Amino acid sequence: LLQIQDARNHVNQAIYLLMNRDVNYQFKTGSEVIKLMDAVMLQLSRARNRLTTPATLTLPEIASSGLTKMFTPALPPDVLVNFYINLNKLCLTIYQLHVLQPSTTKNFKPAGGSISHNPGAMFEFGSQRYEVSHVHKVECVVPWLNDALVFFTVSLQLCQQLKDKISVFSSYWNYRPY
Repeated sequence: LLQIQDARNHVNQAIYLLMNRDVNYQFKTGSEVIKLMDAVMLQLSRARNRLTTPATLTLPEIASSGLTKMFTPALPPDVLVNFYINLNKLCLTIYQLHVLQPSTTKNFKPAGGSISHNPGAMFEFGSQRYEVSHVHKVECVVPWLNDALVFFTVSLQLCQQLKDKISVFSSYWNYRPY
């Protein structure tokens, strides 16, 4: 899933920031370490957020994603699927669609982006207009996702503790009377 790949890319970026120095490199100031920790924490926060907050997608974005095309045999044309991660759960949403006839008197109003769309949501894909008639959602707890979220939280806390300690020592050295 894209969310997991994105989270991994953010973790890899955090690791790169930490490892992108010579083994013998010595930090010269506390603010240099704090700046590094801020950058690492930003990447770790982004990684955690990708797992805790699913992306909002429009129905045309779901229709054009590879998720619908990955099934063999192919899904019927009146069905859309969306997989996403929400906290420690893998979620599957199945949308049953109704084709709106061009001559319909129904007021067409395309739905915006959402994590999950409700029955009655309308969208246009290709040259056809659709309405969501039924929505089916299932969730499955994935234990290692919960572990990953705990590790992100602990990592961020440790980074913050390091920043706090560096700040205390930096202010001590900066304001020490001679």
